[in-house]
Amino acid sequence: MAARAALCRRLRATVPARLRLLRAATVLLAVALGVLLLGAGLAANSTWDDVADRDAPRTTSAAGLNLALNDMDAQVANILLSSGDGGTGELETPHAKAVSLYGDARREIGHDLGTLAVAAQGDRADEKTVESLTDDFAEYQELVGRALENDRRAGGKPDAITDYRDATGLLRNSLLPDARKLVSSNDAAFNSHYAAARSALSAQLAAVLVLGLLLLAVLGVLQWYLARRFRRILNPGVLAATVCALLAVVLGTQLLSATATHLRVARHDAFDSVVALSRARAIAYDANADESRYLLDPQRRTRYADSFLAKSQQLYGIRGATLSTYDARLAATWQDYRADATDLRFTGEFRRELDNITFPGERAAAEKTVDAYAVYQRDDRKIRALLAAGEEQRAVEFCMGWEAGTSNAHFGAWMTALDEVTDINRAHFRESVGAGRGELTGQLPWACGLSVLAVALTGLGLRPRLAEFR
Repeated sequence: MAARAALCRRLRATVPARLRLLRAATVLLAVALGVLLLGAGLAANSTWDDVADRDAPRTTSAAGLNLALNDMDAQVANILLSSGDGGTGELETPHAKAVSLYGDARREIGHDLGTLAVAAQGDRADEKTVESLTDDFAEYQELVGRALENDRRAGGKPDAITDYRDATGLLRNSLLPDARKLVSSNDAAFNSHYAAARSALSAQLAAVLVLGLLLLAVLGVLQWYLARRFRRILNPGVLAATVCALLAVVLGTQLLSATATHLRVARHDAFDSVVALSRARAIAYDANADESRYLLDPQRRTRYADSFLAKSQQLYGIRGATLSTYDARLAATWQDYRADATDLRFTGEFRRELDNITFPGERAAAEKTVDAYAVYQRDDRKIRALLAAGEEQRAVEFCMGWEAGTSNAHFGAWMTALDEVTDINRAHFRESVGAGRGELTGQLPWACGLSVLAVALTGLGLRPRLAEFR
């Protein structure tokens, strides 16, 4: 009898120890889960700040600089082409429009250079690129200023064209390559940060699942032990703690999965298209400038015709096409694509966008852009045909005019269509960033709070049982 009593006392002594051990394990796992969710949430919030306030603006500023440089040089060509001889024979509306757009582009370049200088701090390669751009842009403006000054005097057009050649050479050989380098480096940095964030989210999601399953397993063992030892089916406090822990795990996994999804949509579905379309817009402005240069500088017409074709191929690439065959082959390949979107007989920036169609209305807007591009391409052939027929003034007026049916009007329609596609992707980028931040503010407090509540409910559920052994 004494031995049996001693055994009972020893068994009774181990019960509170086991309960305290299970309680400690529950507290440890629940706290670890809460801390993990809080840390993951704070890291995700920092990622969204970087995406919205640093990575995307830097890349778009670099793309904007690339565009503005092309636009500014195009407007210089347009000013020289429309100015007549010392003001005599000036095409008034095109000239005023070109002067206004030139000023807008110059201000945009100054703003973008300032933004990129701040963004480049700490990255020596980008700092050097921005410094080089700033110095070269100052030299470029000096050459353009000299060209415009020569153009204002009677008989000064040849000297103005010579100065403009030097300015365009500096643009092509230094300014544009550096601007494109900044677009690539900033976009690559954005992609690197994105990849690191996605990897961290995957690791955090796996850790939440592991901790959550361990926590639920410990709570299950605790509930089983209480039922077996105290002859009760369920302990209300532990049951409530289990429900809280389960909800915390579900909310935490949903939070991290949704954040990863919103991040993918923002970066790849939306922003990849924004970059491709921004690049396309810059190429378009440079191609449009080649038309003006072609009319302005007879000695370099072959060079500018080849340059226009090369840029057309960058936008809508057709292997082996020449200026004389490009329109017909564009129409044929585009018709084939409209019948079968997997048709791969054209490449370029438009193809890159068409292969990344994601959002409602995006495909229709992208196809409208290519339709407008085809109209603009036909206008280019008309300009060259008029010039070949000896009707240079008509060619210039058709190229420079803004009236309905002129080349500039069709170019504007093309850019409007291109902007529509870009705006769709920008809107979904902003929407994804907002939704990602909304997930954090909406679910993170609940997930962390439920983890803390699971600890409190476990303690409340065990208090009466432990009191029995005092």
